[in-house]
Amino acid sequence: MFPGVSSAPVRRILAAVTLPAILALSSCTAGPGQAIHVRQVAAGQPSPATPSPTPSTSPSPTAKPAPGSLAWYVSQVPTFPEAPPPQPVQLPATGPAPIWHRLPTDQKVAFITIDDGGLARPPAVPDFIWQAHIPVTMFLNSPAAEEHDVYFRQIEVAGGVVENHTIRHTSLPGRSYDHQKQEICGAADKLEALFGKRPTLFRPPFGEHDTTTLQAAHDCGAKAVFHWSETVHEGKVRYQTPEKVVRPGDVLLMHFRPALMDDLLAALKAIHRAGLTPALLEDYVQ
Repeated sequence: MFPGVSSAPVRRILAAVTLPAILALSSCTAGPGQAIHVRQVAAGQPSPATPSPTPSTSPSPTAKPAPGSLAWYVSQVPTFPEAPPPQPVQLPATGPAPIWHRLPTDQKVAFITIDDGGLARPPAVPDFIWQAHIPVTMFLNSPAAEEHDVYFRQIEVAGGVVENHTIRHTSLPGRSYDHQKQEICGAADKLEALFGKRPTLFRPPFGEHDTTTLQAAHDCGAKAVFHWSETVHEGKVRYQTPEKVVRPGDVLLMHFRPALMDDLLAALKAIHRAGLTPALLEDYVQ
C-alpha cells in the first residue's frame, strides 16, 4: 500500500476523493529522439506547492459509469489480496549497481513502471492512480520532469515515486564514463531539486547499458538498475517468456503515452490473472 494509506482486506478501493486536474495538457508527437513539450517553465520559476486531493461527488450506487470515463476505469480494476509485507532484496556491498530484468523475490508481487514523460500525459491518470491505489515507479527524463512537474507531482501525491531515466534519453553503451555520468548524475541532480528526493533507481534509455553505465549509475546514487520483464502498449501486455504470465518479481514497462489509462488497466488485469498483487519497487530496494 502507499505510505500514509491504511491497509484494507482488498486493494480495490473506490475512494471518494480525487486529485485536481491542474493543467489541461494536450498530447503531442515527436520524431525519433525528440521530446516536444506543451508548456514552458521560466528559469528560476518556483515550483508550485504539492496539490492536495479534493472531495468529489460520488456517483449514484445504481448508475453505471460510461465506458472510457474515469469511473469506468476504476470499476474495472480487479480485487487484489493485500500485498505481503515487503522483504527488501539483498544489495551488493561493493561494486557497480546490479541490473535486474525482474526483482529477485519470491513474494507474490509485481511492479508497474512508467517511462519518459515528454510525449503525452493523459489528464485522468493521476486520479486513476489515486482512486485505484496503483503503486507506480516513474522513470523520468529530467527536462520533461521540469516542464511538467505539476503533473508528476500529482502522481507523487497519489503514491508514485520519481526515479532516473537520464537527461537526453540517448543510448549510453560505448560512451565515456564522464559522458554517462553527466547524463545520469545531471538528471538525478535535477530530479532531486524538483521533487526533494534523490533518485535511488535508474533505467537506461532503451534498456541499453554496459559496465560503465552500471558504475556511473552507482556513483550517481543508484542502488539498482532496472530493465523489464513485460511491456504494455495500447492496452496489450507483451510477454518476453513463452509462458505468457506475469511471475513474482516481474517488472512491467509502459510509457507516458495517450493510451496510458488502458496500459495501466491491462497491467493490473495481467498481474491479477497471475495471482499476484501490485507493489512498489522502492519498498523492495532500500
